Amino acid sequence: MLTVLLLLWPVAAALLLHFFKGRAARIPALGAALVEFALAAYAAISFSADATGQFSLNLPWISSAGINFHVGMDGLSLSLVLLTAFLVPIILLSAFRRNFENESVFYALVLFMETGLVGVFTAQDAFLFYFFWEVALIPIYFLAGVWGGANRAKVTFKFFLYTIVGSLFMLAGFVYLYFQTGPTANGLSAHNSELLSFYNLNLPIATQVWLFWLIFAAFAVKMPIFPFHTWQPDTYTEAPAPATMLLSGIMLKMGIYGCLRWLLPVVPQGTAYWQNLVLILAIIGIIYGAIIAIRQQDVKRLIAYSSLSHVGLMIAGIFSFTEMGMQGASIQMLAHGVNVVGMFFIADAIERRTGTRQIDDLGGLTRQAPVLTVCFLVLLLGTVALPLTNGFVGEFLLLAGVYKYNAWMGAVAGITIILSAVYLLRMFQRVMLGPDSSFTATFTDLTGSELALLVPLIVLVFWIGLFPNTFLHLSKDSVLNILNEVVIR
Repeated sequence: MLTVLLLLWPVAAALLLHFFKGRAARIPALGAALVEFALAAYAAISFSADATGQFSLNLPWISSAGINFHVGMDGLSLSLVLLTAFLVPIILLSAFRRNFENESVFYALVLFMETGLVGVFTAQDAFLFYFFWEVALIPIYFLAGVWGGANRAKVTFKFFLYTIVGSLFMLAGFVYLYFQTGPTANGLSAHNSELLSFYNLNLPIATQVWLFWLIFAAFAVKMPIFPFHTWQPDTYTEAPAPATMLLSGIMLKMGIYGCLRWLLPVVPQGTAYWQNLVLILAIIGIIYGAIIAIRQQDVKRLIAYSSLSHVGLMIAGIFSFTEMGMQGASIQMLAHGVNVVGMFFIADAIERRTGTRQIDDLGGLTRQAPVLTVCFLVLLLGTVALPLTNGFVGEFLLLAGVYKYNAWMGAVAGITIILSAVYLLRMFQRVMLGPDSSFTATFTDLTGSELALLVPLIVLVFWIGLFPNTFLHLSKDSVLNILNEVVIR
């Protein structure tokens, strides 16, 4: 029932927000998100770290078709539910910095999206997973399309088109798998869409080879992986800052999680067949994203390409088929979520004070904002993967996993550490430490509420970096279970 409560609470709160008008919706929305985080924290405290699903509920949904409302959490699911529940209150707090038209609708959409995200990470039925996958898309479409920048209509339509086409391919793959399953336990249907039923299918390798692309299409777009990434920089740039944080901090993890949960164990031989191609695409994305980031003048766009590069390394780690690679991806999802939300908040704070995100127009801001400078530097160093920060643990495991699979691929992927230091430190130097700009004299430091928002993120930068086993222990058995499904079959 705890998983169901995690799903239903944000929806109920979102509906209640329509009774609040304007700024009055802010506190109830934040309160609802904090209750959700408390529920997720309670689940983590009560959780037994193993590969079994816990807090499960399995009820008939479309019983005549063998489709169930089946939700539950293992360690991998729980870690991402925790990330979602932790980041949503921070994202809501960041939205308080700006005035949005129809604020009750804005905050309700964020809470609706939280339900979709938690549903994706907890669904144990293929069609329920697809349902929540689409539920998560609808709110972000309106958040970006209604409250975004000048080019929001064109950019949001492109994002929606990419995502919906990829989702339809995945649905087609699930339908095919559904018709390969046997009767349900109660005999009501000849087929079912349970995750474990998909795992137990023994499909011919020729079938898995083409089925791989049907399922992978949706995940490739959502993460995204090169060359399915072209929607990402524009959408991240044009969307309002809270929507960008949702997209980068949590939503892209849907694709990575989908690969681990629904792709590798379901079509392991098909995945092995395309393994080298996906690794090559991931490594191209690592280098491409980093090189393009170096050339960017817009801070927000630079962070978007940085995210593309870091996601490429996570994909490479997963497709290395090693425990280190998959464990690296599991903890790097958490680290990336923390760092990228903090980085986008810093970019938004600078834009609110100066009216620009152009690196050439900024400089010398640290003279008036030492606290902002320190917070910015900590989050940046976590992104660069400095030892003792959260980014180091994940990137070390990811690179070790890729290197174990192929030394040359590991060496090329390792260039990301050098390149990320180049574009991020260069950006920091020019924005914060460069020659004084026209904004230097009037620039103000972080307020108390802004600092309160960043402190939890900074705490996690060091917590994950210094005590990684807190999170690695949570997902270890789940990762080993997935790896066994892939290797044995």
